[in-house]
Amino acid sequence: MPVLLSRLASRTNPSLANRCAMDTWLRSAIDYISSWIEFQQTTIQQPGVIVAFAHRGEVVAEHAFGVANLDTGEKLTPRHRCRIASHSKSFTSAGIMKLREQRKLRLDDSVGQYVGGLHPRVAETTIAQLLSHSAGLTRDGADSGQFIDRRPYLNAEELLAELKLPTAIEPGTRFKYSNHGFGLLGLVIEAVTKEPYTAWIKREIIEPAGLRETEPDAPLPKGAAFARGHTRKVPLGERCVIPGDNPTHAMASATGFAATAADTARFFAQLAPNARKSVLSVASRREMTRHHWRIPQSFEAYYGLGIGAGKLDGWDWLGHGGHFQGYISRTCAIPACELAISIISNSIDGAAPFWMDGAMQILRTFKTRGAPDRRVRDWTGRWWTIWGATDLVPMGDRVLIANPQFNNPFMDAGEIEVTGRDTGRIAAAAGHSSHGEPVRRVRDARGKVSDIWLAGANVKPASVVAREIARQYPPRKRRPTP
Repeated sequence: MPVLLSRLASRTNPSLANRCAMDTWLRSAIDYISSWIEFQQTTIQQPGVIVAFAHRGEVVAEHAFGVANLDTGEKLTPRHRCRIASHSKSFTSAGIMKLREQRKLRLDDSVGQYVGGLHPRVAETTIAQLLSHSAGLTRDGADSGQFIDRRPYLNAEELLAELKLPTAIEPGTRFKYSNHGFGLLGLVIEAVTKEPYTAWIKREIIEPAGLRETEPDAPLPKGAAFARGHTRKVPLGERCVIPGDNPTHAMASATGFAATAADTARFFAQLAPNARKSVLSVASRREMTRHHWRIPQSFEAYYGLGIGAGKLDGWDWLGHGGHFQGYISRTCAIPACELAISIISNSIDGAAPFWMDGAMQILRTFKTRGAPDRRVRDWTGRWWTIWGATDLVPMGDRVLIANPQFNNPFMDAGEIEVTGRDTGRIAAAAGHSSHGEPVRRVRDARGKVSDIWLAGANVKPASVVAREIARQYPPRKRRPTP
């Protein structure tokens, strides 16, 4: 397994070790998460993915895998911006909370105090209800074609025309997601500040947060690297490039933002109540991240004010997801670790939400078991057979036998007890595995580990197994297409 963090930190942030005082287990976890996501992206053939980690508000690692544009083959880099879609709602919520801190509005104010021309039932809903998706508004109106490139995104006049209709359900009765509601909050900000939403949010929230690679809507500044989105492979039979650079107009406050993963992680790190620096007061952040409503039909997930929240294995988390034509993204901050992770995939079937779940499981396992002891530290690497890859991941005084194909690579993982420089035994394993059997490493003439025996399974480097497959199962010569 490549040790990614130390190399990247020394290249981009030389004083990282002194400033962040990161626990050793967390360094090891970040390294493995990055390696695992690269494997996943390659295995399921996603166009690209960017992942970034912010610890105590500072970006400590960022990686990009794959391509920014399948048509041109442009390599994806951490500097590429992507559409982060509904992450925009958290920025808008931060803007509303900033205006509240300035005593320019209150959360229990009715929205009709600021925006005219609304249906009376819509006008009576409160700012807090809009922020928490409990105002009962339509999700996307009678025609949501703006989210599938069948029509442009709504301008203010079009949005207000749709808000002349009554709420879909009684306000204040349940969580009911609404992009129209956050579009309306953008109009509230404009009414209070007497400025365009995009100009005000950039000056008052984006720039004070130290974000230099974030824009509230398209177009992006000239010269900014931008990753294109991509369709699924089906039903057409191949992926197509989605430009992804269309402006979102009045819906920018709900879905318009474009940013790098690094900026996104940095911003959400600042929303944690225990963040060391933030654009918002502690009181505002506590109110934003408080569990206002449970999200129905979910696994203990909640929504605050413009931000999601929940609990995993005793850890509280906060964050948001985003779905834009050609992009799927997910960001989570874990206050207990003072860590935020952002994962952005540039395809409409991107696996960012699943990879975030896996990353959380990886973090929990490393936290529970601890950094690897000196004796097992070099028992690491990705090894192959025809069946696929096996990761050896040292933690504590054991070496876990992980399956990187799994969404949780440590599910049912066996454990190696190291007994010598190159010997060990499988000290724990599932019932159908090789519990109690020996393990040994084989070295070549230069003393480098060339392959490993895990009980009766001989695992080798990927290049060796690739040659074996080509030799044993020669690819058939494909006939030229007519």
